[in-house]
Amino acid sequence: MEAALLAFSESTGIYAFMTSPWGWPFVESLHFIGLSLLVGCVGLFDLRLLGVAPAIPLPALHRLIPFGVLGFGLNVATGLMFVSTMPDQYLYNPSFQSKLLCMLLAGLNMALFYGSTARAALEPGAPVAVLRRARLFGALSLLFWSGVIIGGRLITFYRPPYHWCFWCG
Repeated sequence: MEAALLAFSESTGIYAFMTSPWGWPFVESLHFIGLSLLVGCVGLFDLRLLGVAPAIPLPALHRLIPFGVLGFGLNVATGLMFVSTMPDQYLYNPSFQSKLLCMLLAGLNMALFYGSTARAALEPGAPVAVLRRARLFGALSLLFWSGVIIGGRLITFYRPPYHWCFWCG
């Protein structure tokens, strides 16, 4: 996996760009912008699901979700640039692995929310049971995205040596 990621990075020019003096800081800045869009839009919607700012209609905040999705896409693209440039610094890193797990859980939570609750929760006069379920999804979303942020921030603290990752073998 390491070799494939590094080969991809080198063959696409990502490695040369990322190892240039301004490559890593530029991509890090884009990653932060993506995070800001994601958490600023999705996090705000989740807080509204929890009952914060009840005067703002849920459908109005829901219109911001595409900007959050754009931020997520930007983070996936920039994250791939980080991982493919230095795969050994990420693949064996328990903080990075935890970040990916939280991303997976956030994605599953979102799929369940949109598959079971979103349509009814966005309707005016939604039943209390639906709103309770929506609150749970919102709380879990905030929890998982917080885990993504914390995991991402801690990546630099768990660089190899590889004994940091006891399950990597």
